[in-house]
Amino acid sequence: MAAPFQSIHRHGFVRVGVATPNVFVADPAKNAAAIIAQAAEADAGHLDLLVFPELCLSAYAIDDLLMQDALLDAVEDGIAAICGASEKLRTVLLVGAPLRRNGRLYNCALAIAGGRILGVVPKLFLPNYREYYEKRWFASGAGMTGLEIEVAGRIAPFGIDLLFEANGLADFVFHIEICEDYWSPAPPSTDGALAGALLLCNLSASNIVVGKSADRHLLSAAQSMRCMAAYVYSAAGRGESTTDLAWDGQGTIYEAGDLIAQSERFAQPPQLIVGDVDVARLRQERLRTPTFNDAAALRGHPEKSFRRVRFDYAPTAGDIGLVRPLRRFPYVPNSRERLDEDCFEAFNIQVEGLRRRFEATPGDHMVIGVSGGLDSTHALIVAAKACDQMGLPRSTILGYTLPGFATGDETKANALGLMEALGVASEEIDIRPAARQMLGDMGHPFASGEPVYDVTFENVQAGLRTDYLFRLANQRHGFVIGTGDLSELALGWCTYGVGDQMSHYNVNAGVPKTLVQYLIRWTVRTQQFDRRTGELLTQILDTEISPELVPADATGAIQSTQSKIGPYELHDFFLFHIARYGQSPSKVAFLAWHAWRDAEAGLWPLEFPQGSRNEYDLATIAKWLESFLMRFFQTSQFKRSALPNGPKVSAGGSLSPRGDWRAPSDGTAAPWIAELRAALPKGL
Repeated sequence: MAAPFQSIHRHGFVRVGVATPNVFVADPAKNAAAIIAQAAEADAGHLDLLVFPELCLSAYAIDDLLMQDALLDAVEDGIAAICGASEKLRTVLLVGAPLRRNGRLYNCALAIAGGRILGVVPKLFLPNYREYYEKRWFASGAGMTGLEIEVAGRIAPFGIDLLFEANGLADFVFHIEICEDYWSPAPPSTDGALAGALLLCNLSASNIVVGKSADRHLLSAAQSMRCMAAYVYSAAGRGESTTDLAWDGQGTIYEAGDLIAQSERFAQPPQLIVGDVDVARLRQERLRTPTFNDAAALRGHPEKSFRRVRFDYAPTAGDIGLVRPLRRFPYVPNSRERLDEDCFEAFNIQVEGLRRRFEATPGDHMVIGVSGGLDSTHALIVAAKACDQMGLPRSTILGYTLPGFATGDETKANALGLMEALGVASEEIDIRPAARQMLGDMGHPFASGEPVYDVTFENVQAGLRTDYLFRLANQRHGFVIGTGDLSELALGWCTYGVGDQMSHYNVNAGVPKTLVQYLIRWTVRTQQFDRRTGELLTQILDTEISPELVPADATGAIQSTQSKIGPYELHDFFLFHIARYGQSPSKVAFLAWHAWRDAEAGLWPLEFPQGSRNEYDLATIAKWLESFLMRFFQTSQFKRSALPNGPKVSAGGSLSPRGDWRAPSDGTAAPWIAELRAALPKGL
């Protein structure tokens, strides 16, 4: 199937690249040819922007040869050749060169597109320490604003006050700085970002020493995160003079702290890395973060001091794919090392939240309903760890299994076995007699023997369970621990009032369903509990997700949550991109299709959650996304508006009305559903 919405540009992406050509020392003609070759390759790959290294036309490590007119004349000839070649290319090129102006030499970056030099940016900070000696050759760009320069017979804007903006591609706005500029305490790109640039580009030479690669990653990640921008970095590689130094050709593309692409270091052939940057996401992030505007205001709104160089640009039309890592499970890190770190933090956030609430509450016990399912299991082990940290016996926890009309033998056995293994106080209360009495009092057909399993039938059981827990908490001088997770709250898959929507403190309110499974796996893998507990937790992970409120059908199939409301792995994907980043439904569908379109589309280096299908077609994604939009925006907000307390866990946000998500309970999903339907292919 073709991509559902054609071009990546329609969804707010700009395709950027980093080039590391083989450099020829003090040979501008050969360097220009190498640049042109990579520019043509980039254009064939539909790149919108390509960043080359610092002084790539002359080479960086040529010392006093930089002061030779023959070399500088050859540099301008090379620029003319690149400009000529760019007339047939769509890609905007950022090229490094030494340029003369008014009796001074500047270390410059040139923006070239469509045969034009769009502008020339001089380096501001010149390193002159240890192995660096740039002040011997170059003048700083400090104070150079509002000027022009003549290069290769062309007049172009010159200065450190330039932003470049494309007419024809929204949010394609970039700023340029050079090498040392971003090692300084005040990188020029900070003002560039505050002035509106979403792409921060660094042309660097940057020789390599042990440990420096990590420093570059740190600086690029930090600047991209702090500025809510992409940071595109290119360093010199093979061919530079190794008289005293060596070069690794590191190239990276970061977006808001996330690594999108990186080059192979010390590579023999020229390198060209590509990544699709979500500039719309970056713009939206600035919109929802007042600190960004406050910083601009405190600096006198830098946009007033920048010149915007606007240029006509027609991006590639049609489907060009999506070149970007996509996490199928955005609440879950995609590396073992980061997964363990995040699981440690998430688990202990929950433990700390519960510990503090218990210490602040006049009570002797924690009361929890244990079903043998994922959520109550996870809440129970959080409570057990909280008791351990407070030095309290685990019998402080009063665990109750409350079987109803559809409770399975396996889940009940798992619940009782887990409570025994953990050493908590456990009891069983059969809710069926009370449920029959209530259904009979209501005149429900089930009380007369009819197999009517409607929402009333389900909620009578769910409500009774929570009612019992609250009254038990009154009787035993304790408080009720909630078990419902973030995904259920997003979908409204919880019984309102005296049901599983309510508790005295909900430790799972900030944890999505997909992360719950990884957290339980982490406690087993890192041996947070004894071997028997680990075995039971593993058994529970392999159990079908079910509320167990409706008896099995004639074939023996049990009630399945995901067959009713849709796959949690998709809903968590939708929730993350809509609630955290405010993405439009059509864009979320576009991202989900690229992440899930086949088993290899979003390769996942970790074990998959239980029940994962590994792939979904566009029709399935659209079906469940529309269901999500209706549930999230229209039918379930009233439940979230009355949430009990619980800790925020994920950077993806919470749904607390006192925290990340505040919305009217009587809203409508109509605009979101209309936007999705309008964008979908006809007939879907």
